[in-house]
Amino acid sequence: MGVTVRKYRLQDEAAMIEIWNQVVEDGIAFPQEELLDQESGHAFFAAQSWCAVAEDEAGVILGLYILHPNNVGRCGHLCNASFAVARQARGLHIGEQLVKDCLVQGKALGFGILQFNAVVASNLHARHLYERLGFVPLGRIPRGFRMKDGHYEDICPYYHEL
Repeated sequence: MGVTVRKYRLQDEAAMIEIWNQVVEDGIAFPQEELLDQESGHAFFAAQSWCAVAEDEAGVILGLYILHPNNVGRCGHLCNASFAVARQARGLHIGEQLVKDCLVQGKALGFGILQFNAVVASNLHARHLYERLGFVPLGRIPRGFRMKDGHYEDICPYYHEL
């Protein structure tokens, strides 16, 4: 299956919202608890420094990422990103393509470091991917993430120099 990662367009927003909400509903990776609707989704994606989608040859959106500053001022060279893959496309290495593109776009936007603040420790697929792509783990923060079922998991921050 051929997949292309490209900058998002307004007509992608409905699919992006659906995929984003799937991850939020899963309650095991994103800190957000509120679902996006058309209005809040448009505002959310428009506010990012960069958004991209992964689409297949038929034009079906399979995943997305958002990229934005992690901080301001003297730490404004650090960026942060979130990745979401549609449930039906998980396991197809879509996330890897999104992360690789994000590294390129972050550098092109002038950021020096891509930092992940809160990778859930039990999200082994993501952690292995990040480490394979050269992200450096910074340790663990005990009980930093409340899972959907209410129990707490450790989080693992990561960074990658761009």
